[in-house]
Amino acid sequence: MKRNTLTKRTLVGAVAALAIAGTATAQEVTLRLHQFLPPVATVPAKILKPWGESVAKASGGRIEIQHFDAMSLGGRPPDLMDQARDGVVDLAMTVVGYTPGRFPRTEVFELPFMMTNPVASSLAFWEMVDSEWQASEYKDVKVLGAWMHGPGLVHSKDPVTRLEDMRGKTVRGPTRVINMMLEELGGTPVGMPLPAIPESLSKGVINATVIPWEVTPAVRLTELVDNHTEFAGPEALYTATIILVMNKAKYDSLPDDLRAILDAEAGAKLSELAAQVIWDYDVPAREIAVKAGNNIIQLDEAEVARWKEAAQPVIERWVDEMDGKGIDGRALIDRVRALIAEKAS
Repeated sequence: MKRNTLTKRTLVGAVAALAIAGTATAQEVTLRLHQFLPPVATVPAKILKPWGESVAKASGGRIEIQHFDAMSLGGRPPDLMDQARDGVVDLAMTVVGYTPGRFPRTEVFELPFMMTNPVASSLAFWEMVDSEWQASEYKDVKVLGAWMHGPGLVHSKDPVTRLEDMRGKTVRGPTRVINMMLEELGGTPVGMPLPAIPESLSKGVINATVIPWEVTPAVRLTELVDNHTEFAGPEALYTATIILVMNKAKYDSLPDDLRAILDAEAGAKLSELAAQVIWDYDVPAREIAVKAGNNIIQLDEAEVARWKEAAQPVIERWVDEMDGKGIDGRALIDRVRALIAEKAS
């Protein structure tokens, strides 16, 4: 009897040990997400953190996403893509153009007056990534989301009421293509990530910047400039492409079920959500400038046509550059325009 009791206890202990081992097999994963915006900005506060909560819920708490805002893990915004590639972080959100020249096909979405509807344009961006560019442009990382912000506009210390007012303006631009445009429009472009805008305006390094309405509260822009120039018509002056990427080895190491959950919460679903949220937040951000008594300038279609004509050399130059890389730039423009129109219909 005594031996039987011991045997039963041993068996119970073995079963308990197996149960614990089984629980450990149901792997729990912590992912560190690094990005450049302050925590109050729309993208981290209204997109990335709610998305992380959705992933955690869908996984039954087995995936935890830790958020590190405002480059709190070190480095500069242009380093984010490489941080994800090299495994310094698991996830990174960044503006694609912060690493100029490395993602040439993606630049098509940033050409002047290319974007119409930001949600449709983001869905087109995601489709291009998912169907082709993941294996070429983004082969070193796993792309989880690809979107763009709403219509970009000019914010300046002195009013910009016509094309000629761009002359003598030192204007911050976020990417290579957008800086090309600013130069053709008569300005002197200065490339810099968004977090550098407030200090650069305060110190007189720049006297104007281009960003969408949505992000202006995060950098308190309406306190730094008094003039905001909007553009009539269906096409935006510009937009910038934004991406959420993951370290490939980390993604591949996920258990199949967790990878499936992450995929289900990412892709077109995340890209569409992000674009819509950013676009929606243009409205309250603009209202801050209105309530502050700032000068909201709206260029009519005739004036905007002059800007389009002035910006046309940017498109021609970009096509020539792509041709030099073995990329049919003209065909890519036509394809993306058609895809945007299709997604908007």
